[in-house]
Amino acid sequence: MSALEAFEQLNTFFMLLSFVFGSMTGSFANVCVCRWPAGESVVSPRSRCPKCMNPIAWYDNVPIVSWLVLGAKCRHCKLPISWQYPLVEAITGVLFLLVFMNFGFVLATPVYMGLCAAMVVITFQDLADWTIPNEVTYPGVPLGLALSVAGMFYPASMLRVTSPFDAMAGIALGAGILYGLDRITVLILQKPGMGFGDVKLLAMLGAFLGWQGVLGTLMLASVVGSVVGLSVMFYFKAKGRSAADDAADAKEEALEAPAEAGEAGEAGEDSDGEVTLEGHYLPFGPYLAIAGLVWIFAGPELLDLYIAALTFQPANFPL
Repeated sequence: MSALEAFEQLNTFFMLLSFVFGSMTGSFANVCVCRWPAGESVVSPRSRCPKCMNPIAWYDNVPIVSWLVLGAKCRHCKLPISWQYPLVEAITGVLFLLVFMNFGFVLATPVYMGLCAAMVVITFQDLADWTIPNEVTYPGVPLGLALSVAGMFYPASMLRVTSPFDAMAGIALGAGILYGLDRITVLILQKPGMGFGDVKLLAMLGAFLGWQGVLGTLMLASVVGSVVGLSVMFYFKAKGRSAADDAADAKEEALEAPAEAGEAGEAGEDSDGEVTLEGHYLPFGPYLAIAGLVWIFAGPELLDLYIAALTFQPANFPL
């Protein structure tokens, strides 16, 4: 076996190891998502079924595999296990794999693996609870700043930020932009603007990605948020028209048989049977997290592509 073949096999082993380690980290991320909003410890007690509270044995706690083997049901109470658990584990595993494939054996690899896990926790907790955990953002800001100092003395680290001044500018710009938008929204529209959790999240991303990363992340998040928001709006408008038609038929039947008419109105519908967009707003944290991940993997390349498009110059973007 040649040295090249041996290295390729070793590289394949570490790719597999990255995915396995990522899925295990995703299992812990699930614990954080479920327990932090309730103010519970993520260390004790051990993993348990959230419905029957029975402890989960180690052989029933293997990431992704156990969920499939158990048929998505608890061994004790036989109640369904949410698809969120294997999804979070799989996403985290894939992200860890992508980080290793992009950066290899450098300091940036464990750093961005940890940042990916943090973004997964933030995304799913914000979607479920509309909160961004301070347990991630508060230590994340000084940690990102400290790592920028390490990157300054270790040029081969492949970190996106290798200057503490860049990190501090990212922190200030990240917090300042969203806080400013929040104040402007409150002043002009007289209603709440950006959540303060988003301010802390973008400040943390600024510590890891610098001021350019903050601007790029905010632009990408706005694009993704606009696409998703418009899609949701069109969906509920279409659903509203369908619900209105169903309500009209129900009213006709109620006139013919009043005694058999049920109670009108369901959650998300008004008195006329129309589905409104109220209650269907989406938190901004997941968009910031996704955009931050994109910047980790392809930030400088996207920036070069954007500048090339503005100046009508060809850009080299790795495919």
